[in-house]
Amino acid sequence: MSLLSLVPKTFFPRHSFRCRSVTRLRSVAARTMSSQSSQRVFQLRQDPLTGNSEWIVIEENDQAGAPETSTDGLLATTSYLDMLNDSRRNRAYRLAIEKTITEPCHVLDIGAGTGLLSMMAARAMGEEEESGDSKGKVTACESYLPMVKLMRKILHKNGMSKNINLINKRSDELKVGSDIASRADVLVSEILDSELLGEGLIPSLQHAHDMLLVENPKTVPYRATTYCQLVESTFLCKMHDLQNNEAEKPDGVRLVPPGLESLFGVKSQQYGMHVDAIQKEIKLLSEPVKIFEFDFWKRPASNGELQVHIEAIHDGSVHAIVSWWVLQLDSEGTIFYSTAPRWIDSISEIGVRNWCDHWKQCVWFTPGAGVSISKGEKVHLHAAHTCTNILYNLNKTQSLTHSPLNTGDLHLTLPPERVAIYGDSIYRQSMFEATRNALQGKSQPQCLVIDDSLLLPLMALRIFNRSRVISLSPGLQENAARYLEAIAVSNGFSKDRFEYFREGKAKLAEVYPNKIDLLIGEPYYFGLESGLPWQNLRFWKDRTLLDSVLSKDAVVMPYKGVLRGCAMYLPDLWKSRCCLGSVEGFDHALVNTTLGGCGDLPSGKDSPCLPFFIWQCGETKKLSEEFTVMEFDFSKPITGPCSGEVQIEFVEPGVCHGIALWMDWVMDKENSTVVLTGPDERYWKQGVKLLGKPVRVKEEAPSSIRIQASLDPSSNGELIITHSFS
Repeated sequence: MSLLSLVPKTFFPRHSFRCRSVTRLRSVAARTMSSQSSQRVFQLRQDPLTGNSEWIVIEENDQAGAPETSTDGLLATTSYLDMLNDSRRNRAYRLAIEKTITEPCHVLDIGAGTGLLSMMAARAMGEEEESGDSKGKVTACESYLPMVKLMRKILHKNGMSKNINLINKRSDELKVGSDIASRADVLVSEILDSELLGEGLIPSLQHAHDMLLVENPKTVPYRATTYCQLVESTFLCKMHDLQNNEAEKPDGVRLVPPGLESLFGVKSQQYGMHVDAIQKEIKLLSEPVKIFEFDFWKRPASNGELQVHIEAIHDGSVHAIVSWWVLQLDSEGTIFYSTAPRWIDSISEIGVRNWCDHWKQCVWFTPGAGVSISKGEKVHLHAAHTCTNILYNLNKTQSLTHSPLNTGDLHLTLPPERVAIYGDSIYRQSMFEATRNALQGKSQPQCLVIDDSLLLPLMALRIFNRSRVISLSPGLQENAARYLEAIAVSNGFSKDRFEYFREGKAKLAEVYPNKIDLLIGEPYYFGLESGLPWQNLRFWKDRTLLDSVLSKDAVVMPYKGVLRGCAMYLPDLWKSRCCLGSVEGFDHALVNTTLGGCGDLPSGKDSPCLPFFIWQCGETKKLSEEFTVMEFDFSKPITGPCSGEVQIEFVEPGVCHGIALWMDWVMDKENSTVVLTGPDERYWKQGVKLLGKPVRVKEEAPSSIRIQASLDPSSNGELIITHSFS
């Protein structure tokens, strides 16, 4: 059977994945509407406390050099700044462009961003030709209006406005004869993600070769090659093999009951991760293997397959496949850029390799407990690619196993970190004990689960055989309902004890006035995994809205949330987010405020809080004890704004780059069960507030720092963090 035949028949609109500006935005969608006089973008902005979204309008009405407008801050959570701080990438592109473009010609830049590659191309050609035709010009297309507005200002600042024709469209919307005078001789582009294909590289190249480029064009990059390696890692195994991890748990709850394995799992796709951070926990089971090669200079195929026989270099179990890519930027093969892990000897890297977050390695999890192999044994790796993904299937025989992609119409997928949490013994025991204590003294309790927890509904049913559970599952919705109903019998529960409430919170208050004895959550909201940890305070907002359904002696679990923090040494993260000056000879200082830089910001501007797995952020060190900034009492409804303040002493000498912040969840009034989510807990993201400038502490003044936080639930639900040294 072809591996491609197992891929769901999802319709991918042609080139809809190309635009970096949209795909690299976190939880943002945009749509445009054009007219003769102006263009508007409707930007989707979400209130993190309510989950509600509203469309805000971005007008196309400012001129080059004008002050920032409503676009200010919209791009602060993207990876543009991190990418522009990647000096190795920037230098490689500059050298390749200067080597490829040696005379005036027509250059097309797809996904132009800030215009760096376009300006490199224009500079490589020298002065603009007098003829005025498309020769000696750069056409730059960028579909995301806030980035277009920013690029215009950068071009103006660098004196490049006349050399570059900036078009606010996707590349597949360009037409020769109307948007551009003629086909382009050279293509420059950087439409790559950590997997390589996720930003729509293939459909973008297909359309460009069909409609926008001359025959046999020059391209930068010239070629991209993907590689992979078989690895054993208990840590990675825990992130996908819930069935085996929970098999011996004493709580008796089975999220993956025997025979129903296909109902639940990790989404079958490559997962971006800094695998260097777990190098000591990885056992290499094969040499690196070349998989696919994509040539930018010719039209790529939409799909591809190959089978590779890989020989094991050690005994072990293949828990995952680690993959990366190598970019050949010039046709002669002298300029390269690689995203390989540090244990791979680089082919021909340029400059010092620094930590960066815009490109990572990728992990593909093998099904179940992995594939057991012996040294010298050969396994069969079947690889396939679609327009946007690379897929793997590993087997010890020539025949392919049943792919986890083909699981029927019901397959609940969770992020790998959530799978690992649900398989963690300490976490499950804590949740079980907290739920059991909350149910004590209740005769026939009615439990309301208001978040997307899958574990708590089953635990409430298991602990007390007369309990009844109502679930809202606002993120997973109908999928969660069908999943819980499907596994109820396997866990020994009658279906009439569980209800997924489909009619919304307002109707819930009519159906269950003063009837809920236990309102619970982990808290966990599906879809907020990439957000800041305090966005799960949505639990408090929902609890407030549902106050009327609670009985007189109702218990709310968790009892409170605690905002915790720690001053940290974060040199790699700070360098990746620091303000820009000159990038390969082009002034980029204008982007610093908009892209959320830290460093020399204008007065009144501050760097944003951003979510990261701190343990994956390169070199790190704690400089203070962990401290509490403020607490949120969930036993009571929200009554208004709340704030907190703390002054802490540094306990370690060093350079402070920022404050790590996270939420700990106190499950009961007695503080006997607390879920910790700080930097030492690797399955949770933390928020990071980077300082404007790094500060040397302890050995020299200052010796302490004051942290202030405030939250106004009636506004946009954002947590405001400020600090001062003393």
